[in-house]
Amino acid sequence: MEAERQKLRAAKRVVIKVGTSTVTGAEGELCRERVAPIVRSLAALMKSGRQVVLVSSGAVGLGRGWLGLHRSRLDDLATKQACAAVGQGLLMDAYKELFSAWDVKIAQVLLTEEDFTNWRRYSNLRQTMEKLIGFGVLPIVNENDTVSTAELESVTPGSHTPAFSDNDRLAALVMSGLEADSLVLLTNVDGLLRQPSARQARQSSNVPEDKARDGETANVISLVEEITPELKALGAGPSASGRGGMRTKLEAAEIAMNCGGIAVIANGNSPDTLDRIFAGEAVGTAFLPATRMKGKRRWIAYAAGVRGRVVVDAGAHRAITQGKASLLASGIVRVESAFAPLDVVSIVDADGREFARGIANCASQEAEKFSGKKSPRTSREAAPAPVLVTRDNIVVLAKS
Repeated sequence: MEAERQKLRAAKRVVIKVGTSTVTGAEGELCRERVAPIVRSLAALMKSGRQVVLVSSGAVGLGRGWLGLHRSRLDDLATKQACAAVGQGLLMDAYKELFSAWDVKIAQVLLTEEDFTNWRRYSNLRQTMEKLIGFGVLPIVNENDTVSTAELESVTPGSHTPAFSDNDRLAALVMSGLEADSLVLLTNVDGLLRQPSARQARQSSNVPEDKARDGETANVISLVEEITPELKALGAGPSASGRGGMRTKLEAAEIAMNCGGIAVIANGNSPDTLDRIFAGEAVGTAFLPATRMKGKRRWIAYAAGVRGRVVVDAGAHRAITQGKASLLASGIVRVESAFAPLDVVSIVDADGREFARGIANCASQEAEKFSGKKSPRTSREAAPAPVLVTRDNIVVLAKS
């Protein structure tokens, strides 16, 4: 563990995400008490020669506070988007003021799902971010909630899988696209807790805050080498003020791990959290890097929105997972959701388990014409089944 923590000391490019619970106060105002120390720490990281990207939530929260809606439920999407439109300006004004005190220039980067699902836009985004970083500017990233609904509304059953649905995943995708060394997710708890229900009980009791925090710290899982179903169960449920909660942080950490980086979930309410993390101290929960997935394959696995879904037979499953085969249309049992050429499709087995993803060469209508059909070798007139996904465009997610 010590060796992995020391990698944080050497990390050159880092992505930091702060959540709504850290950015905003109880009345929907910017919580300078929590944000100012984070700004100071980020400025210090940059002065030390590190390249830093900040992913910041808080626009909707600040907007609803400014509009006097902080005590109201935001039930309709249009109101949330209006709050985001108001709050994003307030958020950037506050960051400009705070970072100016440390002589740090900032840039606003507002993203939508299409910036990830389209390979060309994804590549352009990386080039722009690289240029900003090269200028010594701090990019401050948020979803463009005024025009995008991916983060503000839940996914409709049967619709495509979005590239991201919260800023935790957005931060992980930014980290992936920039090939950063580490991802730090700042929240209002000390890390991934072994018994979140016990923590919630303490918060609702009369236990003094310092005693409750002592118990929470002792309850933190300090190191994670693999994100198992049991760990995901610990992270179930959304947070009180944010939209993701621990579940989406675990998903983001898993992306970071598979991109060869270190992820940390830690408490953003402590003023020295970032200083301690990048000094190599054991703070929060650290997630160890796994095998590094590179380039376009990483985009297929995580960034691209999944537009289609095909069920394949046992032979195609074996050829993809145990060999290095492409997916022929003849290996498809059925198409479960339509797709167009160049869409990313989910490849699942007969039991409905997704084991791979890939970029389709043809539309679903053409693939269906050949599904389950084996072209006879003796027939010269029979058209061969097209290659639905070539091997170079397939990412295997599970071997079995």
